[in-house]
Amino acid sequence: MVEERLFIVNWQEQQVLITGGTGSLGNALTAKLLRWGVPRIVIFSRDELKQSEMFDRFSDSRLRFFLGDVRDRVRLMRAFYGITTVIHAAALKRVEAAEYNPSEAVCTNVIGALNVADAAIDAGIERVMGVSTDKAVNPINLYGCTKALMERIFVHANSYAGKAVIRFACVRYGNVLGSRGSVVKAFLSQRHTGKIRVTDPSATRFFITIWQAVNFVLSSIEQMKGGEVFVPKPPSADVRTVAEVLASGCVWDLSGLGRGEKLDEVLISKDERYDDVGDRYIVCDSGKIRNIEFSSARARRLSAEDVLSMINEK
Repeated sequence: MVEERLFIVNWQEQQVLITGGTGSLGNALTAKLLRWGVPRIVIFSRDELKQSEMFDRFSDSRLRFFLGDVRDRVRLMRAFYGITTVIHAAALKRVEAAEYNPSEAVCTNVIGALNVADAAIDAGIERVMGVSTDKAVNPINLYGCTKALMERIFVHANSYAGKAVIRFACVRYGNVLGSRGSVVKAFLSQRHTGKIRVTDPSATRFFITIWQAVNFVLSSIEQMKGGEVFVPKPPSADVRTVAEVLASGCVWDLSGLGRGEKLDEVLISKDERYDDVGDRYIVCDSGKIRNIEFSSARARRLSAEDVLSMINEK
């Protein structure tokens, strides 16, 4: 980890840019940051339709939209002008799509992360937070491998920053209930047919709500000193429980685990150094080796009522 320096974040003085900002996380972050009085938020993404929909949804003069791709370093440099904090959420996230389009996943998730890091250093950004996933731990699919590389790029970008003010860190968490592409969305869209596709009922996954994700990202930015990977302590649920809550009475079409899918997910491997700081773990070079794996099979298990409550959280 780089020299310790705790940022005191006055959000009303920040200029925030979110890559991939039209996604579920970007929309929720934007809503929170606007409520906190952030004077300027730049949404950097390549989808003009989603940007237009987001513009109509918020209708706020503090919000700016910048069409661009993280693969384009020059475009990032232009977008980063005047920005103090970057939240890097842009990525190709579909496991199966990454498996069959590996070059595209690498260009966006790996080369894109390099571009963000390089452009941020050149632009003198103060804080850069990368959004990672549990699939980056002991990865068995290409998506997980690309996010593991993104984490290493951001952690070691602190070395290239030298004595500059800029600091890089990452957050790493599991599935966000109700986000686009989640199992919740899949079950809800399928249940009207009377049949849902279930991979393996015994498979377990970490779950957090979108607002828990937002609060975790922002509080981690406030705590970052540079070089950390922040990990929450979420509960887990098995696929059986989620299916029973969302699609009671439906027939299950058991397909088995797909290519690149794990039976249980892992948020911290037994080989990583980390510290326990109460509400979260911090993976860092100065942490302790505990030889304990934080997996969804061992996490606190959600009941059906818990799952329903999280899904309905606003």
